[in-house]
Amino acid sequence: MSETTITTKLYAQGGDTAFPKIVLPEIPGLAKIEVYESNGGYGALKKAIGMQPDAVTDEVKKSGLRGRGGAAFPTGLKWTFMPKQTEKPKYLAINADESEPGSFKDRQILEFNPHQLIEGIVIASYAMGIRTAYVYIRGEYYKWMKILQGALDEAYARGYAGENILGSNFSVNIYIHRGAGAYICGEESGLMESIEGKRGYPRVKPPFPAQNGLWGNPTTINNVETIANVPAILWNGADWFSKIGAQKHPGTLLFGVSGHVNSPGVFELPSGTLLTDIIYKYAGGVIGEKKIKMVIPGGSSMPPLRGDQLEGVRMDAESLKNVGSAVGTGGVIVMDEDTDLVKVLLRVTKFYWHESCGQCTPCREGTGWMRKILERMNDGNGKVEDLDLLIRVANNIEGNTICALGDATAWPVKFTIQRFRKELEEEILRQARTAA
Repeated sequence: MSETTITTKLYAQGGDTAFPKIVLPEIPGLAKIEVYESNGGYGALKKAIGMQPDAVTDEVKKSGLRGRGGAAFPTGLKWTFMPKQTEKPKYLAINADESEPGSFKDRQILEFNPHQLIEGIVIASYAMGIRTAYVYIRGEYYKWMKILQGALDEAYARGYAGENILGSNFSVNIYIHRGAGAYICGEESGLMESIEGKRGYPRVKPPFPAQNGLWGNPTTINNVETIANVPAILWNGADWFSKIGAQKHPGTLLFGVSGHVNSPGVFELPSGTLLTDIIYKYAGGVIGEKKIKMVIPGGSSMPPLRGDQLEGVRMDAESLKNVGSAVGTGGVIVMDEDTDLVKVLLRVTKFYWHESCGQCTPCREGTGWMRKILERMNDGNGKVEDLDLLIRVANNIEGNTICALGDATAWPVKFTIQRFRKELEEEILRQARTAA
């Protein structure tokens, strides 16, 4: 079997479907370097080392790859922000602080395909002239940190990381930095503060990380899934990748489906896949064949969608934006017709209240106010006017904080009330009649 055939199997395995499995190929034992290499692993790195660094960046840019961490920002464009001529050290930080409720995709890569992540890190570092990279992994991911460290040790032993990689004059050292369980450190500047040994307070921007990042030096921050796509792009070419899935958000996406479904799990599917197909075809449909009341399409911080408005909704950044939501981290949370929306909002709000770093007054105080209102409603003492009060508090948080945690707090409450106003009012009035 030729190297091309083997490598194509790794970087774009079709499996039982007509589309490729780019970051989670169905190859047993792929976490071990011998299996990874035997299936063509590190072939893309060898190809990249033979290219000019700018050509590597251009290929990623032309592919249309967008960030998989929530913002969906063009990856190649972000790489171009890294200054080429500077005497300062340059850094790459990989965000593996997967703490968004409803998101559990990145740990699948860490567990089943860590070498493709490492290969992507080395290629990205080569493209931007970076000699030091960090993988910031959430504290609760101890198991996955050990798996990644084992794979990294193997990569160093084979000359894929460290000094003079593959006999070239390029060197990069990769370090794993374990967090301490703070959601706020998933925000890129909070992540950098934590790596520096400080409290995870997000920074005011500008300046942006590419100009003033780790220890005041140029830094690029990418998500795990984003970087894991890079070897496949380098091997198969930008045109190949750009033709997969949605035109403006190409490639495959990892969708972590949870909630009231028969077969929860992580599914790698082309971007633009119908949300109803993800729920009914891949996740086995709703438990008990109940109707869907609400779906949060991209992790708990994204605006929810009504269950009776899912027809035709596609899972990519542009399509979800058009229906008033966002793809976020691809964490699809499905809630059936019996779901108590007040309990959902209370649970989500408690999380963001607990995880607020406290730096910004609107977030620090507003999350607590919303929690207290929702607790009162959950206890059966709510008033219809509380719905407007919650929206006012959410509006005062949204857009008035240093980082996006404020928006993450406000959106679930604000949009759930707006999209389920009638049901919430009826429940409040029913509870009032019962109490009387």
